[in-house]
Amino acid sequence: MIRALSPDEYPELLKEIPEPPKQLRYEGSLPREGNKLLAVVGSRKYSAYAREACEALIGGLAGEPVTIVSGLALGIDSIAHRAAMRVGLQTIALPGSGLDRKVIHPRSHAGLADEIVENGGGLMSEYDDTMPAGVWAFPRRNRIMAGMCHATLVIEAEKRSGTLITSRLATEYNREVGAVPGPLHSSTSEGPHMLIRLGAALIRDHNDLLELLGLKRRDETPTLMDIEDLTNEEKIFIKILDNPCSRDKLIRKSKLDTGTASAILSLLEIKGLITENMGEVRKTF
Repeated sequence: MIRALSPDEYPELLKEIPEPPKQLRYEGSLPREGNKLLAVVGSRKYSAYAREACEALIGGLAGEPVTIVSGLALGIDSIAHRAAMRVGLQTIALPGSGLDRKVIHPRSHAGLADEIVENGGGLMSEYDDTMPAGVWAFPRRNRIMAGMCHATLVIEAEKRSGTLITSRLATEYNREVGAVPGPLHSSTSEGPHMLIRLGAALIRDHNDLLELLGLKRRDETPTLMDIEDLTNEEKIFIKILDNPCSRDKLIRKSKLDTGTASAILSLLEIKGLITENMGEVRKTF
């Protein structure tokens, strides 16, 4: 059932922003008390690399007091919501519309909205229940996401994109911002790489995310993945790394093109299976 939140039910951090919403309509369960709220944002036209990175990073937070917040949009938003539910994390969606299923945006995600509520999450909007989405609505929605969350994670974004509006607002609100590095020649890597150069935290794995949220890292007891779950390309690198070697030599031995090889190495690092130190790449297990 959709209801109005009373001011004392607003997420604590949201009360601090310059233009807090005059009303908040809500459906489902409120953010769990004591949880850290992480906004996950990224490109609608995502790459396979971004999808794997998003799922691996959120999957690594399983069992932690974290609520994943995103915008219910196509692309990284919906991947983040589903990845959270898959590992038992609470997730909250803020569509750029009202919450009535007749107007919820995008219409194709009405079922996802129901699933989020059924799995102990919530839907939030400052708009009247039957307000349709409009271009003007999304930047205003982004300020709520940035304002209510302890940190914002950017996974893929072009230099000019709505995703970067959220990260800019998070910085203005004195929140933490992290970014996932991507392949060098991809246009959707430009946004995260720019943010990292401007001081955003470099997010390589779930331990970096935990640190971003002010939670304890788990490096001391890493959880190993089942190697059989890796792609054939990822297995190539794991096999080569029976003996540590430099990144350049590793790429040459793989016989993959440089862009593809670099993306796969980044994913393996995010998954905690390899590490690079003093110019040498090695397995962590």
